[in-house]
Amino acid sequence: MAWLTAEQALEKLGTKPQTLYANVSRGRIRARPDTVDSRRSLYHADDVARLAERHAGRRKAETVAAEAIDWGNPVMSSAISTIIDSRLYYRGRDAADLAAHATLEQAAALLWDTASVVVPPSTNEMQSPSMAHAFVALAARVGDDLPTLWRSPNALKAEACSVLATVAGALAPATDDVPLHQRLAAGWGRADAADVIRRALVLLADHELNASTFAARVTVSSGASLSAAVLSGLATLTGPLHGGAWRGITTLASGARRLGAAQVIRQALAEASPLTAFGHPLYPDGDIRAKALLAHFEVPRHYAELAIEGEAMVGEQVNVDFALSAMAAAFDLPDDAPSVVFALARSVGWLAHAVEQAGSGHLIRPRARYIGLPIGGETA
Repeated sequence: MAWLTAEQALEKLGTKPQTLYANVSRGRIRARPDTVDSRRSLYHADDVARLAERHAGRRKAETVAAEAIDWGNPVMSSAISTIIDSRLYYRGRDAADLAAHATLEQAAALLWDTASVVVPPSTNEMQSPSMAHAFVALAARVGDDLPTLWRSPNALKAEACSVLATVAGALAPATDDVPLHQRLAAGWGRADAADVIRRALVLLADHELNASTFAARVTVSSGASLSAAVLSGLATLTGPLHGGAWRGITTLASGARRLGAAQVIRQALAEASPLTAFGHPLYPDGDIRAKALLAHFEVPRHYAELAIEGEAMVGEQVNVDFALSAMAAAFDLPDDAPSVVFALARSVGWLAHAVEQAGSGHLIRPRARYIGLPIGGETA
């Protein structure tokens, strides 16, 4: 039977002496007096090894969990969408192929796993597409809509249509009973942009567990309403590292028009400024959504030059945020058009994930890994 000194046991356990003594007192580690020095104790090697292995497993789980939050492993299972080999799939269907012919409503039916999705016309005939109106309309519903707990998937899918209609009433207001991409194009007075907008809406409808979708799932996991989940997603989408990335790209393109693409990219790199137009962690071979969208309109010259120079200097291809900004410039759409298109499209995905999450009945509640001041330590 092997025995270890306190120093050897502490080295294997990676803990403080107090923890070692506590494990002895609780019977987890056997101890006996040292026959050479009665003032010292020896600790059973097998008990120490067993406890050390358990602690290592716990530390490994904490590390994996922490890394999963930061572009790591999936933190939950989902049957809605995935990215494999630089291709995006909606319930097993290639999203780029789907965008060649489908409407957002048809993409919603696929993502929600239902027969069809119908969005009634808006009553806001004179209103222009507005993110602000979307926030107000959703917030007005949150206090009255039912919680998602204990409700069937069919009931939730029916309510999802209603919530999507609320979003559409703010982002694609039109009294004509036509698909959402046509309502949005009409609201901007650019009927010629309708087909490209349709493609963009389908390509942006869902994107696995992105930040705004995760926010929506966390919200509905508490039992909150579908409208509350979409409101959470919408708020998260506005951040410059997510749906607001196009703003920096528009600024970059403006500089490229004045100074040349090579100069503005060189300057941005010299100043360590973020270049949100290029690359995506999930698409090492290039963002398929950008490729599928940029192929269907004439990219403005300064944007085309940005794409060429950026790929040469940064080593990454342009992403969907670049494509949205280029689309808005090509069709002379309003300044906030990329946000409007993104929000309208992604509302479909938020609702799909909200319904799926509600069906699981689980509260999403990660644990924090404390890195603050020592517990119980003296304060100055």
